[in-house]
Amino acid sequence: MISQRRHPACSHRSRRSDGEFQIVLIVVRDNNVEQALKALKKKMQREGVFREMKARTAYEKPSEAKARRKAESVRRARKLARKRAQREGLLPKPASTRT
Repeated sequence: MISQRRHPACSHRSRRSDGEFQIVLIVVRDNNVEQALKALKKKMQREGVFREMKARTAYEKPSEAKARRKAESVRRARKLARKRAQREGLLPKPASTRT
């Protein structure tokens, strides 16, 4: 099997966690381009494309990258601990914001 190299600047492809690219497919129904665009933006947001584009606009020093990764890790750990405490009944459940 021949491996094809794909260019990372292709807008219709996204990078998987293992470094390979996958094709993002958005179906346009009834010529509703606005809805398809909204779906595309939502997928890109979920995959972190916008965050990565913003991060690549300027150089980030290795020490700054390390501090950012550590802060993100701490935030994830705190969020997980908070959710676990809510499930166990140690903290009150958050009030629903949807009406």
